[in-house]
Amino acid sequence: MTQNDRVERLLDRYGETYAHQAGIRLADRPQPLYQLLVLVKLLSTRISANVAVAGARELFKAGLTSPRAMLAADEHTLWHTLARAHYIRYGGPAIRQLAGGAQLVLDRWGGDLRRLHRDAGGDRAALRASLTEFPGIGPTGADIYLREVQAVWPDVRPYLDERVTAAAKAVRLPSSPTKLAGLVTPDRLPELAAAVLRGSRDKTLVSA
Repeated sequence: MTQNDRVERLLDRYGETYAHQAGIRLADRPQPLYQLLVLVKLLSTRISANVAVAGARELFKAGLTSPRAMLAADEHTLWHTLARAHYIRYGGPAIRQLAGGAQLVLDRWGGDLRRLHRDAGGDRAALRASLTEFPGIGPTGADIYLREVQAVWPDVRPYLDERVTAAAKAVRLPSSPTKLAGLVTPDRLPELAAAVLRGSRDKTLVSA
């Protein structure tokens, strides 16, 4: 199997991003950028990614796609919305963290995460640090956000963190971020990152 064949196989099997799974039409606009933040917060809990994605979809289906809408929802509504996705065990803390995150977006960036991007001035470390200030989002969650948002924030590219490069080595692809990024067009970097991480858990692919 050639390197290009391996990349295409990975993308075909595992290249769907979390944003796409959650129904987010990612763009450099306030609503989808906030939706991605909500998704990342749910993914940052010790719960399966499928449940986290389902929880995000339920929140968005309920119209909770902006920080103001999130703050306007009562705790009962949020609890039952997450429960529909079986996001129950961590529902209480998640509700508090979602509310705290929504308030932070409004207070510091006027409800628009493009301002967070502009304030960082192209400094990816500053962006990562700002993201970890949101309740419930740590360094791993910040990495997820940046891996996905590089689709619409070109100055973040290539964002292929250590987890991705380690996974790339496991599936016999270059572990250098620059070389790995060179295997796809820039707009497909989020898909490549997703594919490499998931593919590294596929024993048939790792050994191929």
